Amino acid sequence: MLKKILYPELSYKITGLCFQVHKKLGRLAREKQYADYLEHLLKEQQIKFKREIKIPFQPNQTLIEGNIADFIIENKIIIDCKAKRAVTKQDYYQIQRYLQATKIKLGLIINFNDRYLKPRRIINYS
Repeated sequence: MLKKILYPELSYKITGLCFQVHKKLGRLAREKQYADYLEHLLKEQQIKFKREIKIPFQPNQTLIEGNIADFIIENKIIIDCKAKRAVTKQDYYQIQRYLQATKIKLGLIINFNDRYLKPRRIINYS
């Protein structure tokens, strides 16, 4: 059964901005450089966001060092920026933990190191 895409307009707009970042910086920049430029584009587009937000390991727990979401967009989408050879299972588990702890429904893993940008959509079913 086909399900409705979560936040189609917002997620497509964010994905488009990520493609702009990838086109401008290429695939060999650092993760922080990609995130800085994405932040610039989000501000330009007047999209509300928070950057580098500490996330509790589980809902209603204290914050634990190291759990930091790169971006939370309009309290609807978590973006995890990567600049590495390949996205791993641990990356999927990490964003799934962020989604569950924040009760946000959609996460995007963006690996800017890929030759062709392939945003990965992760859905929080809980």
